[in-house]
Amino acid sequence: MSETRDAAMTSKAWPFEEARRVLKRYQKAPPEKGYVLFETGYGPSGLPHIGTFGEVLRTTMIKRAFEEISDIPTKLICFSDDLDGMRKVPGNVPQQDMLAEHMHKPLTSVPDPFGTHESFGHHNNAMLRRFLDTFGFEYEFYSAREFYRTGQFDKILLRAAEKYDEIMAVMLKSLREERRQTYSIFLPIHPETGRVMYVPMKEVNAKDGTITFDTEEGEEMTLPVTGGNVKLQWKPDFGARWAALDVDFEMYGKEHATNTAIYDRICEILGGKKPDHFSYELFLDENGQKISKSSGNGISIDQWLTYASTESLSYFMFLKPKTAKRMYFDVIPKAVDEYHQQLKAYETQDTKARLNNPVWHIHGGDVPTSDMVVPFSMLLNLASVSSAEDKSQLWGFIQRYAPEATPETNPGMDAATGHAVAYYNDFVKPNKTFRAPSDLERTALEELRDNLKSWDGGLDAEALQSMVFAVGKPKFEPLRDWFTALYEVLLGASQGPRFGGFIALYGVDETVALIDDALAGKLTAG
Repeated sequence: MSETRDAAMTSKAWPFEEARRVLKRYQKAPPEKGYVLFETGYGPSGLPHIGTFGEVLRTTMIKRAFEEISDIPTKLICFSDDLDGMRKVPGNVPQQDMLAEHMHKPLTSVPDPFGTHESFGHHNNAMLRRFLDTFGFEYEFYSAREFYRTGQFDKILLRAAEKYDEIMAVMLKSLREERRQTYSIFLPIHPETGRVMYVPMKEVNAKDGTITFDTEEGEEMTLPVTGGNVKLQWKPDFGARWAALDVDFEMYGKEHATNTAIYDRICEILGGKKPDHFSYELFLDENGQKISKSSGNGISIDQWLTYASTESLSYFMFLKPKTAKRMYFDVIPKAVDEYHQQLKAYETQDTKARLNNPVWHIHGGDVPTSDMVVPFSMLLNLASVSSAEDKSQLWGFIQRYAPEATPETNPGMDAATGHAVAYYNDFVKPNKTFRAPSDLERTALEELRDNLKSWDGGLDAEALQSMVFAVGKPKFEPLRDWFTALYEVLLGASQGPRFGGFIALYGVDETVALIDDALAGKLTAG
């Protein structure tokens, strides 16, 4: 066994822990299908949100970990339940009235309100695939519409007809009394209106593979369960899909956790082996509300990528998947800087530490070198004091601080400068509030300015930090009040960078001028 595989078998990183659980399924013999199947499910009832992406990313991380500890081939399927009926009109899409006319039709039969695709379901599927392709995921895309219509699901649907009473018994235990009266695991699709019908069954004929029911208008109708004429309710569909595809692993949000026993049992009734699962906590917006496809709250993938790299988003997704995460714009700078800190740490780590490092799981072991010579949070402060409108302004400061760095040799740094300007203009600038210094703060700022005027220590960030520290220590208790004053008076923010590093980057003379402006009241004057 190689050193890396040996370390992976004991790694406490959660993707390796999950991968080892999956591997136990095949201790005695490899899978008959020839590969281990990881699946993610997606309901295209609205525009794909960042949680959907996170599910694919995290599953990919487990798949990569599995590939490190086993030679069994793997496959990842992204399954879209696009035959589901549209139960409500999403609030964040155009043509609301038009969509309302198509309620309860399968999402792939609802016209696209954006006018770019064959249907609303096709549009949302395309968006999801674009997001996934942006991140370079290796996956196969499955459409429920195609899965049902092409006969791939026929064998399981016929078995569901045979096992109808047994599956119904599982489902009825989980339903309220009034729902039990009309519930069926089968949802017929009206051959004329195209609507998904929620109607009770009059007969399920396992021999013929048909169902008989009354439509909402009272007309008796018989349809085959095969060929896309009927779909399964979403809970039975979950378990049936596992059985049909022989799924080995699927993760989902904690809202599904209470249904896991139902999904598993239905899978087993239909002749399948229940997969391993992983239940993650939900993503929340800044107010602590669940991020929703239909309301469009929280950050979208496109929004995150306007202000930061794909890798920083992957890093955020890696952290503590069993903890609810608030996902709003303020978390972006921290994620960027922590990602690069982990990249730099990776260079000197041993194999065991590397396998626990998030960047190994983000990059699948092929970890790049960080070219960030200035932290992202510092770039934001620099953009703030210089009122940067484009990244060339920031590069002027960066190259004085790190002359060897260029946009060509440091492409990650160059991208970050563009992200910093965008983030500053959209989030920092509108909320920047300067205050006047107190008498004590004014005295300290004057001393700091005078020390800087006579400074001959060059752009040594640590030496500058020690000098800033020495000015404040005799005057402020606790000392953090001094740094808070620097941030609020000079940067218009409640928190900020190591100030010595900021001076080294912004420039000694420029910082002197900034302090003079603050003391003269020019910053509070706007």
